[in-house]
Amino acid sequence: MKMLTRAGRFFNVQGDGMKAPSRIFWVAFAVRLLYMTLAHTYRVRGTEEHFDFAWEAGRIAKALVTGYGYADPFASSLLPHTGPTAWLPPLYPLLVAAVFRLFGVYTAGSAWVLLALNCIFSAATALAVWEIGARCCGTRVALWAGWIWALYPAAMQYAVRWIWETSLTTALFAWVIVLALRMRQISPGTSGSAPRAAGQMGQWALLGLAWGLIALSNSTLLLFLPVCGLWVLMGAWPFRAGRSRTLGGAALAAILFCACIAPWTWRNWEVFHAFIPMRGNLGAELDMGDGPGSTGLLMAYDHPHTAPNQLKLYTEMGEVRYVAMRGAIAKAYIRAHPAHFAWIVAERIYFFWASVPSDDAWPVETARVLNFAFISVAGLLGLGLALRRGLPAAGLFAWAFLLLPLTYYLITVHARFRHPLEPLICVLGVYLFQSVESTQKA
Repeated sequence: MKMLTRAGRFFNVQGDGMKAPSRIFWVAFAVRLLYMTLAHTYRVRGTEEHFDFAWEAGRIAKALVTGYGYADPFASSLLPHTGPTAWLPPLYPLLVAAVFRLFGVYTAGSAWVLLALNCIFSAATALAVWEIGARCCGTRVALWAGWIWALYPAAMQYAVRWIWETSLTTALFAWVIVLALRMRQISPGTSGSAPRAAGQMGQWALLGLAWGLIALSNSTLLLFLPVCGLWVLMGAWPFRAGRSRTLGGAALAAILFCACIAPWTWRNWEVFHAFIPMRGNLGAELDMGDGPGSTGLLMAYDHPHTAPNQLKLYTEMGEVRYVAMRGAIAKAYIRAHPAHFAWIVAERIYFFWASVPSDDAWPVETARVLNFAFISVAGLLGLGLALRRGLPAAGLFAWAFLLLPLTYYLITVHARFRHPLEPLICVLGVYLFQSVESTQKA
């Protein structure tokens, strides 16, 4: 309890008195924890030798706990060891391994703790949603958006059901946005330009560390890093007096970011004798998304976990050679079939915003698609309105909408991939409807 209280104080530390109501965090956390506990979502099915318990992250965590190092993402009773891996960045597998060490490998206790941590991450995101709304749109939008995130079932689904990095990554990204807004001193009515250095040294240090953690959690989001850094720098650039200090802060952030990722990159060089800065599965994912037989969705049947022939190749060739081989196949196929590639990219763009098809019964599927698409449309229209009205940080949000989905358009798509954008979608959707209501009253 003391740890949660300290966390709440950390998230609410501000220099301008803009403090989110702590009850948003506590209600969001309590609702998620109670649902997860009472609905028994922590009782993960033991099918496929517990592979659905954190999937590759769970296998890697098991290998770490049992003394085989960062390895064996596709291990099974028939093939206990599949070799060292860089298939996933290390942050979440290491967290799972720490929980396994304390509460047991693939136990209900470990599942409960990991989902409880997800509940904390998701509740902390509610505070970020509040502050983004307050700084850019005003406290009324902030309250609506914060409470929607706290209580709306779709906003909590990945926290209470998925033992994966999704909730952690979303919280980190939301708080990076908050930190950028603080550093640019954004508040309702400002233009986003501050007459002093953009950000204090402590803020630059936090920005570098946060981006380092994002890189080690879900490196796909790094496409947004240059835009975020430049946007913060631009806040002080018109004012000569603050430039040197701002450049010093940016250098500090860059050093801390590199310090976060350097041990992992060095480990990969030592193990694989190859430069793998974040994760080493790109070629395999490209083949499963865009190779022969591709339809726009991931060809899971051709995954090393699912296909015995692929697992055999993976184990015999080693991860680096295997991924390179599958990447070469995918690139050759894309070059030979450019029209097909363009078509499935267009499909994935649609799926990202309108929902990936599932095998649910049609009434359930229709309701799910309508809900998913409605949220996307509201967020996109809210972004358009924010850009038109010159809302503070609207340009930054637009870059996030443009860049975060880009990798998924080109390789594969899943409903959870939109989740890191959903704090911004929530704020902008509320802003849209609040603006309509204000116009009607006027």
